[in-house]
Amino acid sequence: MLECCNSNGSLLLTEIQASGSTFGTYFCVTTFGESHGGGVGCVIAGCPPRLPLSEADMLVDLDRRRPGQSRITSSREETDTCKIASGTADGLTTGSPIKIEVPNTDQRGDDYSEMLLAYRPSHAVATYGFKYGVRSVQGGGRSSARETIGRVAAGAVAKKILKQYSGTEIIAYVSQVHNLVLPEDLVDHETMTPDQIESNIVRCPNPEYAEKMISAIDAVRVKGDSVGGVVTCIVRNVPLGLGSPVFDKLEAELAKAVMSIPATMGFEFGSGFAGTFMTGSEHNDEFYIDEHGKIRTKTNRSGGIQGGISNGEIINMRIAFKPTPTISRKQNTVTRDKRETELIACGRRDPCVVPRGVPVVEAMVALVLVDQLMAQYAQCVLFPINPALQEPLQLSKDKQLQVQF
Repeated sequence: MLECCNSNGSLLLTEIQASGSTFGTYFCVTTFGESHGGGVGCVIAGCPPRLPLSEADMLVDLDRRRPGQSRITSSREETDTCKIASGTADGLTTGSPIKIEVPNTDQRGDDYSEMLLAYRPSHAVATYGFKYGVRSVQGGGRSSARETIGRVAAGAVAKKILKQYSGTEIIAYVSQVHNLVLPEDLVDHETMTPDQIESNIVRCPNPEYAEKMISAIDAVRVKGDSVGGVVTCIVRNVPLGLGSPVFDKLEAELAKAVMSIPATMGFEFGSGFAGTFMTGSEHNDEFYIDEHGKIRTKTNRSGGIQGGISNGEIINMRIAFKPTPTISRKQNTVTRDKRETELIACGRRDPCVVPRGVPVVEAMVALVLVDQLMAQYAQCVLFPINPALQEPLQLSKDKQLQVQF
């Protein structure tokens, strides 16, 4: 609590939210746990009641995120089996907070003994120590990618709400590993399927480039090094009107969400930085009326968002991930007592975090969209303007919620 005085000299008590572990306003998610603690998970507040939900709804995405799934991921062996500890009854959400727990079972704290004093270059363990004066060295604690389990579990719930409500699909894939870039003309965002992406261990929808990317990761893996890359994420069947002007623009919310993921270094949506090389006449998305009488754009350089609000086109974005900082090659560093030294890190790690980053990106995008959907209902649906314009936000008769008394 912070004590301060107002203009009249009266004492005010202000609560400071400084933990950084909670995301969302209406669909509110708090993650908990550390890499080598007893377990990890999340608490979801604000989930609508009467949504069918079981552990099976989360296991698919948790399996896509877990370590040990292939030779190009961390060798840590975790089943990542989750348990819903509260918030459901008879297979339905109750409207109360949902707690999801995942135990840690394959811990090797001794792998980090050499890093108790020496800082890992480019790793958050150093800045956590600078800020808090205490740190969890084993696995990186809260800065570990293991924290993202709670995000993925909550994201699976959000994805189910979006799919059931409006048929919204969130699909991410690997579009770059190191200097191998998948050409945009080899991917069709209108027809691409999750099965195409999951058909290989690097999660690239193009088989030829997938093999090249796997080889590139293998090459640095055997040398004890690492590489980064890019995850592209698209969203289809997006309701019109999500997002707000000025400070709460949809692209700003998405940027914050995906840039909170460990190892992220950059964010683009739509034409991104490439748009700076174009003129207005080249870049503008011209409007037209399609065969169903809907307003569409002939191109989509806006990335499905205009003025911070969704326009109904496919949202597309790209997220850059840096090379994994924990590598088994000798590096120069310093110790906590300010002595220069050398370090060879031993802990298990991903030679490229990008393939496992795919479900995490999808989860964070889902959390943003379901939060924005709830905000849209709260502000704009009580008094609809033009039913034709509001159509994407109207439930079909077979999907309308039935309130029972």
